[in-house]
Amino acid sequence: MKNNYLVILAGGSGSRFWPVSSEAMPKQFLDILGCGRTLIQLTADRFKGLVPAENVWVVTAESYKELVKEQLPEVPEGNILAEPCRRNTAPCICYVSWKIKKRNPKANVVVSPADHAVLDTADFQKVVGEALEFAAETDAMVTIGMKPTRPETGYGYIKADLSYSSSRQQNIFRVDEFKEKPTAEVAEEYIKQPNYLWNAGIFVWSVSTIVNAFRVYQPAISSIFEKLLPIYDTPEEQARINEEFPKCENISVDYAIMEKAEEIFVHPASFAWSDLGTWNSLREHLPKDQRGNVCVGENVHLFDTWGTIVHAAGKKRVVVQGLDGYVVAEKDDELLICKLSEEQRIKLFH
Repeated sequence: MKNNYLVILAGGSGSRFWPVSSEAMPKQFLDILGCGRTLIQLTADRFKGLVPAENVWVVTAESYKELVKEQLPEVPEGNILAEPCRRNTAPCICYVSWKIKKRNPKANVVVSPADHAVLDTADFQKVVGEALEFAAETDAMVTIGMKPTRPETGYGYIKADLSYSSSRQQNIFRVDEFKEKPTAEVAEEYIKQPNYLWNAGIFVWSVSTIVNAFRVYQPAISSIFEKLLPIYDTPEEQARINEEFPKCENISVDYAIMEKAEEIFVHPASFAWSDLGTWNSLREHLPKDQRGNVCVGENVHLFDTWGTIVHAAGKKRVVVQGLDGYVVAEKDDELLICKLSEEQRIKLFH
């Protein structure tokens, strides 16, 4: 286990859960599930037993670094990397990969977003453990593919070759193609075929494999962080990163590496998972009452209400009557009442 590493990506603004979340306090640092742990804490929790605490790394925005230190005190401060600006996932993964490789060239790394939700930790650890073993023994890069439960248009898809599995691991298969977020009609077709999986955005690889992939497919990004190797873990590092990081192309690791490389594999999985991108996805993920309602908060009372989520974790008493398919959310002096089918319009008002 000493060679297993976790990289948590925690730099997103995460303000889709307004008014509960905001630019100053994005969803990854909130107890959005009402369970007593924030999303980033839950992310770190589910890797316990797979990755030693000293091998956990977090990449975040400079403005969130103190939040990370406060919520994950077990993570060494030197393992919390601050991005001076947002450049999507490829540059920050390249940066942390070179840092890890300098410390341990034999490292095997899991990259996970900070703001996803997983209900079945045991099954999750089984899947990730098998992917780590596979990545350690090969030059492959592995992604976790979730078996779809509905024709979802908000996720990218992975087309897998399920005709035969890897000789080293029977639960891992080659990736034929990555698919963009589909239309409703295309998503309906995908869900009829067992080889189409949701792209969970969780990646597993050896550190040598991923830095070599950056050298080959993204030499401009790779050279920026490779040339900084001598100053990593020195007082100069942050200033140099602040200077060099903005020069990186703004590109996701999916486009930069995964769609270009050849040795790409997927581990299909069926544990309960959500990227928690919308209020409706949160409602789908949490336990519901007999009328399909979800309540987060201890003083919420519903009458004649169906298919609605109420998030009121403060001390206010909230009484809702006569709603069908709504989100009701409050925090401090702000209140949201919106049809779940229209929640994409919320961003227009905050």
